[in-house]
Amino acid sequence: MPDRAPQPVDRQLPTDEARDLISLVRDIAQREIAPKAAEEEDAGRFPREVFSLLSEAGLLGLPYDAEYGGGDQPYEVYLQVLEELAMARLTVGLGVSVHTLSCYALAAYGTKEQQVEHLPAMLGGGLLGAYCLSEPSSGSDAASLRTKAVRDGDRWVITGTKAWITHGGIADFYTVMARTGEEGPRGITAFLVPGDAEGLSGAAPEKKMGMKGSPTAQVHFDGVRVPDERRIGEEGQGFAIALSALDSGRLGIAACAIGVAQAALDEAVAYASGRRQFGRPISDFQGLRFMLADMATQIEAGRALYLTAARLRDAGRPFAKQAAMAKLHCTDTAMRVTTDAVQILGGYGYTADFPAERYMREAKVLQIVEGTNQIQRMVIARHLAGPEGR
Repeated sequence: MPDRAPQPVDRQLPTDEARDLISLVRDIAQREIAPKAAEEEDAGRFPREVFSLLSEAGLLGLPYDAEYGGGDQPYEVYLQVLEELAMARLTVGLGVSVHTLSCYALAAYGTKEQQVEHLPAMLGGGLLGAYCLSEPSSGSDAASLRTKAVRDGDRWVITGTKAWITHGGIADFYTVMARTGEEGPRGITAFLVPGDAEGLSGAAPEKKMGMKGSPTAQVHFDGVRVPDERRIGEEGQGFAIALSALDSGRLGIAACAIGVAQAALDEAVAYASGRRQFGRPISDFQGLRFMLADMATQIEAGRALYLTAARLRDAGRPFAKQAAMAKLHCTDTAMRVTTDAVQILGGYGYTADFPAERYMREAKVLQIVEGTNQIQRMVIARHLAGPEGR
């Protein structure tokens, strides 16, 4: 079958700087990420050197202030960078999204002194972050978390276990939500914990159906002592910080989902154009052509939805409802499109010789992370009809 190179996504970017940025990202993705993706995912290898390269290129702090080493880019641009990275390898795209999420609390709620001390290394110093909210017994019900932080003089002693942590055990810093007061959301506080803190350890990574190169693990806090200078925001403000961070993080997941879906569509189009049956390319058959048309339409709709939410965020307007919609629609789209890509490739789609089956396995987790799609529906409904049980 002849090779058919996919055409780059035709992006609407606000500045020449943004266009140059996307060109840089595409070059890195094609040279350093995509060629090794299948082999390294199969081996379960995390590409730490890629994240070092992205840090050197200024790509790990794009939506944050240049004053602290960030890129001063609007979310409209940052999310399209994520999409390009996820298109090459989801482990990288989602990893950048999680790192950005991990920096959010300090960037948005930290004091000036904290930001000056920590943000430059976090945004452009080669460090990699992790975000610690979920626990073994509190996932969707995050406000019921049990990890405790108890004040001891000018320090806090953190004890508990976090679960499903991307970069768990290998991160250089952790943004941790811990209980410092009463039960429920008002008793939670945020902390910035160094990855090498005494008493902090990562469990063995989970054995997953997809994204095997991205370590997901429990993180244990066994009397980890953290100075009060590493508390972010006020005592009891942690849950509000966490929810604010997740609004933005959901947009990152939406962009990654569209990246995976676009990669699957590109693979399906290339295969259908080269595979011949009954004397002609299978892309000539109307049933298959309609599948490709539907896949492309769903992707474009998802891209438009996450960009609309991003532009609201960039304008300082409320965007939580649109973020939930984007996360819901884009991740459902990724699951449908990758499933259809496997179907178009037929038996070949079910083998590891082609990337379609990997895209399908990876797409599934995007419907779960940073708020399941059932939770997104609850969020959207609250915006439409008000809280439940009024």
